[in-house]
Amino acid sequence: MTGKVDTPLTSTNVNLIKQASIDDVVKVVDTLLPSDRTEIVDGTGLNPVLSMVNSVYFSNSVIFYVPDGTCAGMAGVSDDGCVWMHCTDAVRRYPILFCKEARKWINSLPHRLLYNKADIRNTLHLKLLKKLGFKFLRLVPYGPNNIYFVEFVKLCSLH
Repeated sequence: MTGKVDTPLTSTNVNLIKQASIDDVVKVVDTLLPSDRTEIVDGTGLNPVLSMVNSVYFSNSVIFYVPDGTCAGMAGVSDDGCVWMHCTDAVRRYPILFCKEARKWINSLPHRLLYNKADIRNTLHLKLLKKLGFKFLRLVPYGPNNIYFVEFVKLCSLH
């Protein structure tokens, strides 16, 4: 979310969001943003591969691409509305497009409420959450090292 201008799409019919599978984890985990890798480790105490496989397995998950075919990240939501996202460096090359696609996915969800926690050091995620309409609630020590995370929430309209 650096304010850079995105490279224009050559086609408006490009589907940049697809259903994710456990096999897709390897497309993301090796190119995770360092702040996302830190958030996973400090928030779960798990290896990022194990954490992401677990997240994909237990949620409705998607994978985001950018126009050059590079994976930009993965996201998912549990049945009760716990939403998560992990990004690669591709989001820095296409910040406007990524935010637009993330908003499209968030707005397609059937949940009345979306929530989770984010590492307060992960400023890119905090900016994205704000742009997507999430509200920050309170700071809480979280994870095995009691790192401060911020709880966030979004009330969604019914479809």
